[in-house]
Amino acid sequence: MNTAEIVIFVIYLLTMLGIGVYFFFRTRDGGEKTYFLGGRQMGPWVSALSAGASDMSAWVLMGLPASIYALGLGQIWIGVGLAIGYTVSWLVEAPRLRRFSIAANDSITIPQYLTNRFLAASHSLQVICAVIFLFAYTIYAASSIKACGTLFNTVIGMNATAAMYLAAAIIISYTFLGGFSAVCWTDFFQGMLMLGALLIAPIFAASLLKDTAGAAALITSETPHFFQPFASWQDIVSGLGWGLGYFGMPHIIIRFMSLESQKSLKKSARIGITWTVLILLFAVLAGIIGRMYLGYDENINANSLVFITMVRRIFPPVMSGILLSAILAASMSTADSQLLAAASAFASDVYKPIIRKDKATDKEMLWAGRFVVLAISVVALLIASNPNAGSIMSLVSNAWGVFGAAFGPVIMLSLFWKRLTFSGAVAGIVAGAAVDICWLAFLSGTGVYEIIPGFAVGLIVAVVVSLASPAPSKAVEDLFDKSVAYKE
Repeated sequence: MNTAEIVIFVIYLLTMLGIGVYFFFRTRDGGEKTYFLGGRQMGPWVSALSAGASDMSAWVLMGLPASIYALGLGQIWIGVGLAIGYTVSWLVEAPRLRRFSIAANDSITIPQYLTNRFLAASHSLQVICAVIFLFAYTIYAASSIKACGTLFNTVIGMNATAAMYLAAAIIISYTFLGGFSAVCWTDFFQGMLMLGALLIAPIFAASLLKDTAGAAALITSETPHFFQPFASWQDIVSGLGWGLGYFGMPHIIIRFMSLESQKSLKKSARIGITWTVLILLFAVLAGIIGRMYLGYDENINANSLVFITMVRRIFPPVMSGILLSAILAASMSTADSQLLAAASAFASDVYKPIIRKDKATDKEMLWAGRFVVLAISVVALLIASNPNAGSIMSLVSNAWGVFGAAFGPVIMLSLFWKRLTFSGAVAGIVAGAAVDICWLAFLSGTGVYEIIPGFAVGLIVAVVVSLASPAPSKAVEDLFDKSVAYKE
């Protein structure tokens, strides 16, 4: 236990809480749009780093380096797939999604956008989306909370379960109070911290290697395939498949909708893509250099401690406390976005139109969303504290797969294919999610990541059902044309 590291952690957590309190008082008179989308007033730097930080949870500092540390360069394809997918989502998906969401009755959530895109009177699509949101986000949030428990337990000796409750309390507090604005601004600072930590730690560790060639030879003799990126076709295909998740990841693409203008979007894309590529590159280097610097240790591998162990061995306590706060940043920046996205889906897409029949006031909507934040957090805590829940990386991959397979094909079709119908969208979402879950349950032994068959089936089903059902009405086609031509 180190006093300096504890002090740094406390200061960091209080700072994040302070941001939540600040935005609570600043936006308390705002409505549903302010709480769930920041009033579409997010600037390019905040949106870019918030999108990146909400994406790169603790797995990028713990899970990914640990996978490479244990299994070698065959795991780099996850980073390659994510870099490609993120770039394409900013350059291709983001411009249209922002325009389309405004043209589609100023939609503030993904389910709301999909429903308005088809001018649908039925709320079935919103309900289906909300159910998937609540299910997948609970698992995703559990991975972030679990990472906080591992960090506190390893660094300061705090009971892991107690640490999870503490971290969850802080995350809930500023999300509960400040909404989207608080989440984005905390994510902005957390994103800067994550990048700094991943740049510094591997570089310092590499400089301390007395004989890099000797260390590399040692790894090669222990694990001959460590430096072979083409170890298996399953690793390559599955790794690249991670990139498909970006097209349907609600807590990330909602940032596209929140930008203040199309001009800001272009600048934000440059910032976001650069940040993400650097983060992924140095996460990979952390795994490689960590193996060379630390050697293989089963405890490090089992508990995803490569980055933590490397930082604590190299840096003095104050510096290690700052760098290790990046893991808190990664965990919290993802969990807060997930909680808010799930809350907005329930409040805007289930509670308001179905339970309250569009009679809910803005204040009532805010409190409905806040109570969902609490409910999901409790369930996520129970999952995270269960020793049989799985690793941080496995929890993330499960949630990522469901979102990408369910929403990715339908959202992209809705932006680029006028013939897509409401029935096709519903069928595509259900089929994508179902195949992803069934593949994970029964065919995971194939070594192929479940998002790939799930995405493919979701795409095919959405197209086939759309072609088999009556063409969209003229009003829906006119809305599509209006969205394509929308200018500010």
